[in-house]
Amino acid sequence: MTDQITIRRPDDWHVHLRDGDMLKAVAHYTARQFARAIVMPNLSPPVTTSAQAGAYRDRILAALPADSDFQPLMTCYLTDSADADDIAAGFAAGIFTAAKLYPANATTNSAHGVTDVANIQSVLGRMQDIGMPLLIHGEVTDSDIDIFDREAVFIERTLKDLIAGFPELKVVFEHITTQQAVQFVDQAGPNVAATITPHHLHINRNAMFQGGMRPHAYCLPVAKREQHRLALRQAATSGSSKYFLGTDSAPHEIHAKESACGCAGIFNAPYAMESYAAVFEEEGALDHLEAFASINGPQFYGLPLNEDMVTLHRSETEIPDILPAAGTSIVPFQSGESLVWRLATA
Repeated sequence: MTDQITIRRPDDWHVHLRDGDMLKAVAHYTARQFARAIVMPNLSPPVTTSAQAGAYRDRILAALPADSDFQPLMTCYLTDSADADDIAAGFAAGIFTAAKLYPANATTNSAHGVTDVANIQSVLGRMQDIGMPLLIHGEVTDSDIDIFDREAVFIERTLKDLIAGFPELKVVFEHITTQQAVQFVDQAGPNVAATITPHHLHINRNAMFQGGMRPHAYCLPVAKREQHRLALRQAATSGSSKYFLGTDSAPHEIHAKESACGCAGIFNAPYAMESYAAVFEEEGALDHLEAFASINGPQFYGLPLNEDMVTLHRSETEIPDILPAAGTSIVPFQSGESLVWRLATA
């Protein structure tokens, strides 16, 4: 039995760090575990220009401990009126790493998202020309489509045509949740990859309804049937370079989750690597953890691998019921549970 795992320092290719007091309360959890992170732009108002992205990056860095070497990688929130020139200039200047496509009203703070991909064809063409990755929240939002089917329908209605229309565009299908998504990514060309969260590897949709409504298991895209969870676990632990780590960690105050209209989002940043390691061990694939966490992502983005190393030890890690944050509390993913790995920190 392996009691220690040493891998390159990992990166998180999808995280929500929020802003203001909440940013100051949660950013250190991500920086403790990861060297870099793709930061989501769905603030209120959203980050739609390179100037806004630069200012947000400065706020993130200011929220971290003085000795932190964490690097936030900024993204542009695409709208129907997105400015291709500003996006390209921001990418060339190293302000933007990627651009994010939220279908309008698909998730938290996505009301300003794209109403029809046809409206951003020129932007996508420009991104393809300059090698700028497109990150996609892949769900349709039509009221007549069952929420558990939104990802699969998005693939058929939107994603297949988008990929066909821009075959050289780098596309990350983010936080995939279905067997259909795994099949699509597996069959797509080398420019298509996907991130997978720890929570979608651990829970299926039953978690939202066990013994009553469980708002802290509610996220978007929602967890699906067990067959989909198993397909995600197989994909993540397969060793395929198409899949890499993206926590989609999304903190909400406890009162915003436990309310008549609870917010979507699971806060997994504090124990993300321990959570992923548990899955990889259960699947007998600890030898593939480094590729998933530390290699596949930077290689897809064309960024250098991290040089420093981190170590996980076999040691019981008890996850607290709540964590203090910004004058309130947040319930972390797997609260009250124990994990068998612990990430060593300096």
